[in-house]
Amino acid sequence: MAYLATLKPMSLINALPGSCAQGLIWGIMALGVFITFRILDFADLTVDGSLATGGACAVMLIRAGVSPVLSLVIAFLVGMVAGLVTGLLHTALGIPGILAGILTQIGLYSINLNIMGKSNQAVSADNYVLVASLRYVTGDAKLRVLFFGGAILFCVVIISLMYWFFGTEVGQAIRATGCNKNMSKAQGINTDFYTVVALMISNGLVGLCGGLYAQYQGAADVNMGRGAIVIGLAAVIIGEVLIGKFAAKRKFAFAFTLMGVILGAVIYYIVIQFVLWLKMPTDDMKLFSAMVVAIFLAIPHLKEKYGKKGAK
Repeated sequence: MAYLATLKPMSLINALPGSCAQGLIWGIMALGVFITFRILDFADLTVDGSLATGGACAVMLIRAGVSPVLSLVIAFLVGMVAGLVTGLLHTALGIPGILAGILTQIGLYSINLNIMGKSNQAVSADNYVLVASLRYVTGDAKLRVLFFGGAILFCVVIISLMYWFFGTEVGQAIRATGCNKNMSKAQGINTDFYTVVALMISNGLVGLCGGLYAQYQGAADVNMGRGAIVIGLAAVIIGEVLIGKFAAKRKFAFAFTLMGVILGAVIYYIVIQFVLWLKMPTDDMKLFSAMVVAIFLAIPHLKEKYGKKGAK
């Protein structure tokens, strides 16, 4: 009873806007993970490095006088370069995909240090008009509405562009490559080329997320991408579990699936905030994150397994 008395519901409610804001930002990264994990069927671990690279570039460009909006474009392009490196290591040099991602991720750690000159760099909303900032979320109601309205609109635009792109010939070739690589080769598709393209787009979105998140938290850190792949996978799986059947029965199923990824990221951060509200040890947050991902990964399998037994 004494423990329950220390839990204040209002503190959880007040923290929810921040959790939703982080979910919307990290949802962009989760869309990148969705491209490699679900569409391409490629275990890409570049994410942890390319997110920090996007954040580092954005912050240093802003500090050099570049527009915060333009810094996000460059963060996207830098992320694409990271994906290109992973893709070439895999396709041109024959290195297994998971190892190629690890090699790029390790290399990016040193590159990020060189970009920033030290392990972290700050960029304050007091000195710059940032695209995203925690102060917009904790500010007055009007500023909060503008921020969330803009964030949701931005996510809708990205989803719309992805929906259009994967309906084009190039997008269909990427989907075919991920679905059946050998059959795609037999049909004359250059699977190596489209693998590299998919990795570039994926890590471009991750770099864009890094730039946004660095502005949101007011700093870039060399370790800011650590564990990003876990968050991305969690968002993808949570989204599939929640709206998988709903999306499958709709005309624009792929668009609903992409929306589910964003929703999954928001729910993930709400769950994490709930765990923090329960006053669980912060040192165990990585453990709790892994448990959340494991639970949502297991749900589809358990549904299928016990659903079949129930039907019998």
